[in-house]
Amino acid sequence: MNAPLPDHVRHALETVTLDDKYTLAQGRAFMSGTQALVRLPMLQRQRDAAAGLDTAGFISGYRGSPLGGYDQALWAARKYLAEQHIVFQPGVNEELAATAVWGTQQLDIYP
Repeated sequence: MNAPLPDHVRHALETVTLDDKYTLAQGRAFMSGTQALVRLPMLQRQRDAAAGLDTAGFISGYRGSPLGGYDQALWAARKYLAEQHIVFQPGVNEELAATAVWGTQQLDIYP
């Protein structure tokens, strides 16, 4: 027989959603390692904002990447990424993905 749960545990279980992995500001959010890698740039953006910095993010990669499934997880989280000013732009191949990222680092070279 199951023992009754404390009120705070029962409330937590009743309010949990699948979106918590990207939206929960405090407490525990359960996610896979790949989902944690998707959340990482969102957390960095929040840390930057707390420090008074106005930043954005750019992620690129290619479908043959050794980290399989990361691009799919980024696509699935695109709504949450957009809210944090993070863009995911897949590359056709490794060279184009690297060139896209390199281009974002040269914004201040030319006026």
